[in-house]
Amino acid sequence: MSKSWPSRRGTPPTVRKGDLREQQILDAAETLLTTRGYVHMTVGDIAEAAGITRSTLYFYFASKQDILIALVARTVSALQQDSVSALSRAAPIHEVIEAALEHTARQWREHGVVMRAAVDFASTIPEVDRLWTDTAYAISEAVTALLVRGGVPLGDGPDDARALARVLCWMVERSFYQASRISAHELDRTRKSCQSAWLRFVTPA
Repeated sequence: MSKSWPSRRGTPPTVRKGDLREQQILDAAETLLTTRGYVHMTVGDIAEAAGITRSTLYFYFASKQDILIALVARTVSALQQDSVSALSRAAPIHEVIEAALEHTARQWREHGVVMRAAVDFASTIPEVDRLWTDTAYAISEAVTALLVRGGVPLGDGPDDARALARVLCWMVERSFYQASRISAHELDRTRKSCQSAWLRFVTPA
């Protein structure tokens, strides 16, 4: 997968030493998000955790905020790809819903700290807001198609597929956000609850 996050290098997205170094920086930042939080971690902390100097880090990213944006971009790219792919499967609808929510829950289990940061900082960092909102839109469009397949009419009303898809997507976001703060077990319980809610809107196909 080619990278789609901001860095200070204007080179094509090929796999090279620099790209691996960027991944190393992002991995270190994600770990520090878990242990210290965004507010308390510094560029120096990230550089030290990545095993590089501050000057080397600044070759790749201009600021801590740019690192967060890149981390969110990397995470939502995987989320969107997995979710849309799962929702587009030509399988029975209940299986599609189960698989899609499991893919989403897995991302929250593995990268919940980044996804919660995306929600928390979307109101103050426009690039994070755009990444998060664009991802939600792409997933909701895939959910819309699934609801239509399940018998929900496609129209402009509040009970039609597109409106319901948006509600279902944001319901999952808020529910998984809260559950992922508690435990993996709570996240799994929440996934099953969301699955039950989604199934109420469709008929078997």
